[in-house]
Amino acid sequence: MIPVFLADDETLIRVALATMLGLEADIEVADHVGSGEELVAAWRRRGDAGDPAAVAVIDLQLPGIDGIETSAQLQRLTPGAGTLIVTSHGRPGYLKRALAAGVRGFLPKTTSAATLAEVIRTVHRGGRYVDPELAAEAISAGDTVLTAREADVLEFAADGSSVEDIARRAHLTQGTTRNYLSSAMAKLGVSNRYEAALKAREKGWI
Repeated sequence: MIPVFLADDETLIRVALATMLGLEADIEVADHVGSGEELVAAWRRRGDAGDPAAVAVIDLQLPGIDGIETSAQLQRLTPGAGTLIVTSHGRPGYLKRALAAGVRGFLPKTTSAATLAEVIRTVHRGGRYVDPELAAEAISAGDTVLTAREADVLEFAADGSSVEDIARRAHLTQGTTRNYLSSAMAKLGVSNRYEAALKAREKGWI
């Protein structure tokens, strides 16, 4: 059996995913939690978490530490740990950061349960899988000048949201949100957050 740990702050999605994966004959959902910190704690508690064959399926955007940092912490606990990221924000910058952090799978949340199960098996065997469309976008977009959090707030700013709304959606304080927005605007050479979001989107960074 492949022990699988899930982390997603959307309870309905997480429970549904755990149920679907539980139907696979060779997959055991060892635990499912709502944050990166909880996942790291569950990984520590579970005796077989030290086995590199265990696989963690992690949502990219989590309250507190994000999915990539969560993966990095699991790698420190268990070198070579099998981690994969699922996301509705498949930006090239995130993919590159994830691969640099040792993530072995990266796929969108639109992926079918059958494909996800197969990717889990691939990661369990020591292989890698990156969604082909996301990989092509990453290659064409080039390197981003934005940090992951700057890209986050710009994506939320693209629809004209207020700083308060952006902060809430990004799980940040308003002061921190303003700092990220200001930094992103300076890097992109624009005068407001909406222009910054448009420019970043044109370049494929959000």
